[in-house]
Amino acid sequence: MAWRSAFIFWVGLPVIAAAGFTFGIFDLVPAWQAKAGSGVEGTFTAVREDCGRRSCDWRGDWVATDGSARRTDVILYDEPDGLTVGQQVAARDTGARNGVFSDEGGYTWLIMTALVVAGLVAAVVWILALVRVIRRRRTPGPAAT
Repeated sequence: MAWRSAFIFWVGLPVIAAAGFTFGIFDLVPAWQAKAGSGVEGTFTAVREDCGRRSCDWRGDWVATDGSARRTDVILYDEPDGLTVGQQVAARDTGARNGVFSDEGGYTWLIMTALVVAGLVAAVVWILALVRVIRRRRTPGPAAT
């Protein structure tokens, strides 16, 4: 195995495994709960749009329909097209770390699931390869005659 391939396998794969699992695991259950229509119903008010190199996120404030809960400066996951500053949309809080989910639905649940599965697959592949290398090194060579 060339040194670059070995580096990617032995260093990159565990990093991919840890990143995928870590970034996905915290919001996996809340995303699935939102997909199922669970959580606290409320209203999200768009305050600003934050754009990075590849995507944009809407941030704003969320208030429960019954007024029992409030979250400020949260992301609206699965936001509707054409959202504008000051616009209010129905959203639900399912306990995601950084945001609430639009009632219109979307694919956040699928993205979180894919991140976690990719992280787990990468971890399993890396661990199996590590076990294989350790077993090879422990296996004695042929006896000299």
